[in-house]
Amino acid sequence: MAQAYAVSGTQGIFFSLDQVNPRPAASQKGASSHLRCNCSLSIVQPSAKNSPTLSLSILRRRNAVRESCVLKNQALWRLQKISKRASVVAEAGGDAETTTASRPTEGPPSAKECVEEGLKLFQKGRIRDALSNFDRALDLSPKDEEAQAALYNKACCHVQREEWGPAYDALRVSLSTYNLKFSTILNDPDMAPFRATKEFTKLRNQAREGGQEIGQGYRRDLKLISEVQAPFRGVRLFAYAGLSAAAGIATLFTIPRLINAVKGGEGALPLLPELQNIGIDIGGIAVFVALFIWDKRKENEQLERIARDETLSRLPLRLQSGKLVELSQLRENTRPLILVGDKASLERTLKKAERYRTELLARGVLICPLAWGAGAEQLARKPKGFAPLPKKVKKASPTMDDFESRLKAQTAKSIGEVERRYRAEVVSPAEWEQWVREQQSVAKDVKPGEDVYIILRLDGRVRRSGRGMPDWEGILGELPELDSVLSKLER
Repeated sequence: MAQAYAVSGTQGIFFSLDQVNPRPAASQKGASSHLRCNCSLSIVQPSAKNSPTLSLSILRRRNAVRESCVLKNQALWRLQKISKRASVVAEAGGDAETTTASRPTEGPPSAKECVEEGLKLFQKGRIRDALSNFDRALDLSPKDEEAQAALYNKACCHVQREEWGPAYDALRVSLSTYNLKFSTILNDPDMAPFRATKEFTKLRNQAREGGQEIGQGYRRDLKLISEVQAPFRGVRLFAYAGLSAAAGIATLFTIPRLINAVKGGEGALPLLPELQNIGIDIGGIAVFVALFIWDKRKENEQLERIARDETLSRLPLRLQSGKLVELSQLRENTRPLILVGDKASLERTLKKAERYRTELLARGVLICPLAWGAGAEQLARKPKGFAPLPKKVKKASPTMDDFESRLKAQTAKSIGEVERRYRAEVVSPAEWEQWVREQQSVAKDVKPGEDVYIILRLDGRVRRSGRGMPDWEGILGELPELDSVLSKLER
């Protein structure tokens, strides 16, 4: 396509613009195009008679035409650049669509992924972010196992933040809806601060009572232990129920005969025997029902005691060797003696116990002192952040001169073996204090916060408890030695 423009007022200057239609390049595929523009400027010399008149006008118009040609070339160059860029974008868009179509789209994270990510954040100490992941997992319609894990770890996050109410709610839902085992709460070290709270006591009581709200798992386990300790209680309860039913049926048959005896007439039985019969039946019902209620009350008390004993068996101790153990690990060979009081009374009692060290060791007594308020002091000095790393100590090379020091070390080690079985340090004192206060609430003559001592049997159950500090001579007379027959029966 060619266009010609004549500059008005002159007959000697012509401007022509040749534009070739866009066409694809032979070396490229796609929509790229090339534009070609040819500009030509022709100047015809005017005649001599009008050259003086038109010289200035021709010069001006020639400059204007040149500027117009430059502008036209710039416009076409920009148009060509835009068309190339559009073709490149189109090709890239086609490749992106192909890549997107070939690659599957990634959906939102699953509940399992949220739980796993929350566990990683919990281990790094990012409790708030971990809690958000567990909440998100619960919103993604998780499976029962995933929901149980999310709720339990959510409770652990609340325990780390000392939010006992939300922790109680999460554990309660996990126990009632998703069949969480109560032993998990008892064994988890992360739950140690929660086990020292009133919310844990409330949750444990609900789990012990069972029902639809909290589940039957924990109560079933406690009843199994109760049946081992009292194997004939079930037989007695069945007998009480059967005899009560029999007495009730006999009463139903006796009532019409009693009415006939009262009315008298032909065929009526004597009144006095009928009164005796109905009195025996009603008395039997009352006795058997009372025995049933009394035995059920004893069963509930035993379940409470077993629940406290199970909580006690999970309490941690640190032996003199530095090993961390639970009370349940010391069964059959150790009789723990728990001393609870103020620091001054504990120091006096421990000094008196030094006189009977050998006799106490022969009976397997392990002294566990606990000072009132130690749990609050431990929480008050809870470290924040990271503790500084200990400095490395340069170890000296052994010489012949350190023989005496090595001998002392061996002697101290042998003494430590004996000390390990004689005294232990209470770990998590707040949890221990909570258990002692529960034990005091059951006792009749002991006030909360009063100095007490508690002796355990070789099987882990409470043997005896008392007010104040123990009489060591009385304890030695009461407890048999480990090698005796009575101790073997106690195991």
